Amino acid sequence: MKRLVKLSLATSVALASFSCANAQDLEQAIKNVDVSGTVAYRYNDYEESAAESDSSVSNNYKIGLNLKSKVNDDVTANTRFIVGTTTNAGNVSLDTQSSGDGQVDVTLSEVNFTYTGIANTSITVGKQGLATPFTVHRDAMDNEQTGTGILAITNVGPVTLAGAYFNQTNLGESGALNDPYSDGKYNGVIKNTKGTSSDKDTIAKNNNDYGNEIGSKNIVTIGAMVNIAGINADAWYIDMDDVFDAYTIGLAAKYNVGDVKLAPYARYSSLDLDDSSADNKLWKLGMRANMGIFGAHLGYGQTDDEGGIVDLDGSSTTGYDEHWNVTLSGQADSSVVYASVDAQVMPKLNVALKYSDLDDDTSAKQDEREIYTQITYNMSKNFYGYVRFGQYEKDNEFADNKDLDSTRGRLQVQYSF
Repeated sequence: MKRLVKLSLATSVALASFSCANAQDLEQAIKNVDVSGTVAYRYNDYEESAAESDSSVSNNYKIGLNLKSKVNDDVTANTRFIVGTTTNAGNVSLDTQSSGDGQVDVTLSEVNFTYTGIANTSITVGKQGLATPFTVHRDAMDNEQTGTGILAITNVGPVTLAGAYFNQTNLGESGALNDPYSDGKYNGVIKNTKGTSSDKDTIAKNNNDYGNEIGSKNIVTIGAMVNIAGINADAWYIDMDDVFDAYTIGLAAKYNVGDVKLAPYARYSSLDLDDSSADNKLWKLGMRANMGIFGAHLGYGQTDDEGGIVDLDGSSTTGYDEHWNVTLSGQADSSVVYASVDAQVMPKLNVALKYSDLDDDTSAKQDEREIYTQITYNMSKNFYGYVRFGQYEKDNEFADNKDLDSTRGRLQVQYSF
């Protein structure tokens, strides 16, 4: 990792985070800090044909800065700063059609200590990312789930065991529990967290306290991971007090058949709401293959008729958000097919074609289809960008059963350090 003194951005943030008695103490502290992170910019341009919808053009920015300092032989201090939104640790989106350029806030996303004085074990205490299959704890552009508590990880031969307890999180603002009013996919979880939906709306609207209520819930999670003969298996359980409990089981492998590299995967996840009889289930399986400069992926997923909410972020391991706009996460009684092919036409240039098809078997019949091409250019190991362009359709999206037909483009550039 590059030292803090070599990065002007990291230096300015670090200076604000250290309190020192004199210049010599500050100099020694800075020398002992390793820095890593990402800087990302995304441009979205969505043109929609339906009369009820508007075109959307936006600039999106996010910086994630991680500072790690060795306190002594057994303890490491860790912090993470986000240049982005203040609540969900995501990107700042500036609408180019309705607003001018604006400034972006800097927030402290993580501050914790990791103890490694026990053989093959690490214990992290403090404010940290929620590193579970149900959440996304680090993301270069989108939301991140964080919480304050303790996480312990230990290795026993080929088995890794993990356990964590958090007494507060940002799940009232980030991920699947953060929208009690809209017609979003996660109202089932939101409206069943306590009492009736009208009670919940009253709490949220009159007291503006919904996010605090969810964020104050205790979370317990345990997990086991094993790697044997090239096969990775994991099993996790998570419980949010008075809201839900969930579990997931996953398998993944890598092996070669002649010149073809194969990577199959499968996962089953289930989430039960504490005050609802609905049992949310989602299973998925797929195969990735590479031969020479060519690659391919075919995946399939399905939910049951009671619900498909099995994650706290659609981009998490338990969710199924494989491509761009089409996601199975939160979709009840639905199935999806993801397919893609790509070619590494040059050492730094990859061209891909991706297709998604979601079949909605509920009464809403909101089937979704998506096809787009993506060109990715890796200028160097730590700097890359991609361009996407394609078509997205959704049946019965608007009143009078009108469909959504949208042409969409995206540019993203990302620097890692």
